[in-house]
Amino acid sequence: MTEPRENIPESSLRDRLAQLTLEQKVRLLTGASTWTLHPEPAVGLRSLLLSDGPAGVRGTKFDERDPSASLPSPTALAATWDEGRVHRLGRLLAAEARRKRVDVLLAPTVNLHRTPYGGRHFECLSEDPFLSGRIGAAFVRGVQSVGVAATVKHFVANDSETERLTLDARVDQRVLREVYLAPFEAIVREGRPWAVMAAYNRVNGTTMTEHPLLREVLKGEWGFDGLVMSDWFATRSVDGTGRGGLDLAMPGPASPWVDGLVAAVREGRVPESTVDDKVLRLLLLAARVGRLDGVAAPDEPDATAPVVTAEEIAKELRSAAVASFVLVRNENEMLPLRADALRRVAVIGPNAGIARIQGGGSANVVPAYAVSPLDGLRAALGDGVRVDHAQGVRTNNLLTPVSSATSANPETGQPGLLVRFLDAQGAELAREHRTQGNLIWAGTFVPTVPDELVPRIHVIEVRSRLRVARAGEHLVGLAGLGRYSLSVAGEVVFDERLVLPPGADILEGLTRPPQKQVAVALPAGEVDLVARHEVAAWLGGLVTLRLGVEPVPAPDEDAIAHAVAVAGEADAVVLVVGTTDESEIEGVDRDSLALPGRQDDLVRRVVAANPRTVVVVNSGGPVLMPWAEEVPAILVSWLPGQEFGNALADALLGAAEPGGRLPTTWPVPGGPIPASRPVNGVLDYAEGLHVGYRAWDRAGVDPAFCFGHGLGYTTWEYSALSSASTMPAGQGLPVRVKVANTGDRAGREVVQVHLSRPGSAVERPVRWLAGFATVDLPPGEASTVEVTVPARAFEHWDEARGAWVVEPGLFRVEVGRSARDLRLATEVRVHPSD
Repeated sequence: MTEPRENIPESSLRDRLAQLTLEQKVRLLTGASTWTLHPEPAVGLRSLLLSDGPAGVRGTKFDERDPSASLPSPTALAATWDEGRVHRLGRLLAAEARRKRVDVLLAPTVNLHRTPYGGRHFECLSEDPFLSGRIGAAFVRGVQSVGVAATVKHFVANDSETERLTLDARVDQRVLREVYLAPFEAIVREGRPWAVMAAYNRVNGTTMTEHPLLREVLKGEWGFDGLVMSDWFATRSVDGTGRGGLDLAMPGPASPWVDGLVAAVREGRVPESTVDDKVLRLLLLAARVGRLDGVAAPDEPDATAPVVTAEEIAKELRSAAVASFVLVRNENEMLPLRADALRRVAVIGPNAGIARIQGGGSANVVPAYAVSPLDGLRAALGDGVRVDHAQGVRTNNLLTPVSSATSANPETGQPGLLVRFLDAQGAELAREHRTQGNLIWAGTFVPTVPDELVPRIHVIEVRSRLRVARAGEHLVGLAGLGRYSLSVAGEVVFDERLVLPPGADILEGLTRPPQKQVAVALPAGEVDLVARHEVAAWLGGLVTLRLGVEPVPAPDEDAIAHAVAVAGEADAVVLVVGTTDESEIEGVDRDSLALPGRQDDLVRRVVAANPRTVVVVNSGGPVLMPWAEEVPAILVSWLPGQEFGNALADALLGAAEPGGRLPTTWPVPGGPIPASRPVNGVLDYAEGLHVGYRAWDRAGVDPAFCFGHGLGYTTWEYSALSSASTMPAGQGLPVRVKVANTGDRAGREVVQVHLSRPGSAVERPVRWLAGFATVDLPPGEASTVEVTVPARAFEHWDEARGAWVVEPGLFRVEVGRSARDLRLATEVRVHPSD
């Protein structure tokens, strides 16, 4: 193991290691449970707690009784292009982690947006390796500055979800180095993460948990001194992983190592020195997060958990969401809206009345609240403006869960639900009161059910006294995996087993579970519902039950007609469209980039009825917008976290500027978009270096909106570009440009620097991002911005030499507002270093 970089003496770690038997060492290298690691009192090692995720800290429970701050999605964080802000958000996450007693945060996810079809697109940062590396390093530094470990994942080429557990990503070595390994390398070298997660997939035939890249490149060439853990259940061998760079098999208590690693060492198939290195890395991780007795945690100047109040969290998340919003179109300065000129506003769309704030899977948390666009605009506009609402179309398949707003505990009358845990004879083991009907237990029922009673749970029963506002046909249903029954007013309406379709990823049982629903005539007033689920172990102990009720929706045509009528009477329309909780999720790639349902029809007809319409696109990744040229203003809001509605009101009404720039190209149909689905188990990265905007440049095709694009509420002028005209290889290049705010209000600009190599003898992208910086200026002011282009930006990977090299000659340096709005250019000649 390399020498630790903090003031943690390796001699102390080795002294502890020497006290352990082989059996004790091996025991430490598999998790104790889904989220915890084994303690070892003999050497002062306390148990560590791990937790998802990139947009919030869940802890061990999906539970509204212990809510988590819900941050803007990672795509939104990258859209800020703001390392300082991302560092602050990392510290906020670390404070949340400490509040939940979490030591290791399983984030950030830095796999690339290789294709917009990727189901986990929202959880990753960008299509560009340089931007992903810079934002990811800022995230890691922020989290670890408070003494919580960040885990950079998923190493490597885990860029799509179809067959993600087994697919073989075929990537040539130069592409692997320059594109897919690049953000990991930048984060390891600049952010110094304490943990990395090895992916499920294979790369060029070898599964990542036993891939030589872990040992030879990550730990060897880059000098990574932290711990490498597996993705959950990704450890599939004893000898290969035991000899390789994997250090920790998750989750526990079972893994191939538990039964086989001691024997592999005794029989000489795995050197004990390799096991020792793994344990040393685990001890170092424990020391870094303060879980190794007698060893001081890293002596960082700010390594204390900040006290963050709910008000401070709300303010930070609101500001971050606005900073991430990307104004991609604003004809005739439609935005910002003038509140003093509004008397009636229509807020329309399937994502308008219920906040769509996050994606599904590992990144999902339960926040204390979520502000919808409708509620945010009503609060901001006040009583003097009438705000009308229409859903327009239905896009979700899963029913809306019952909640404290619609249900009461039938025994206590408290808003919410009664949950009972029963044994095989029907005797009650425990009960709990819950306030929402999407119930998920992640490997534990503590504190309600002690661990020793969990094996006796046979049935989970949920009782709800539903408040029905209006008599009529309603859809009532349950979603989950296993056997479920539902009674309405004492009558069983179904009793059957729910299963995933053939070939589905097991995680779909959590993210978009099968659902049984029936139409039932309900009277106005109170109706008793009783749901029952027979518990069976699956997916590492996850148990789910989602009880949902909705009035039978009107046909889409009627709903669109109503929305059009509402829009026609308004001074302005805010139309919120987007993806759903079921279309952007871990475990499943998207089948289509079109908006779900009839949202495109809704947009066209609403805009025709009222040309003063702002379309807000609420999605984690790109969608097709065939109506874009018909709409005066389009704002991309991403999946913006719990402060969505308040932040949206700030942006639309001009209280703050939407400051984001696209971290990913938004496509048009027929563009150069790679496939996400393997063929015969193989996913060929045939596009090579030409990922994202690079592919569009190479094809000479205009996307809908290009990488780096974003308008804001002011205008900018670039002038006086300067840099050295020659430089030796191996050095960075300072580039200076004068930027002036030529508008009438303060604004924020992202200065973007691209390189190209005219006449190169080496295949290259047409151009590539090589640097960026942000500047905030009041109206009429100017500033000289300096961006240092790193030496690596001029280099390419020479596979024959196995090294980074520079092709001497002329490089073109272009500076501007986006990949397609490069306003100034100069040239630098790079010559061999002495």
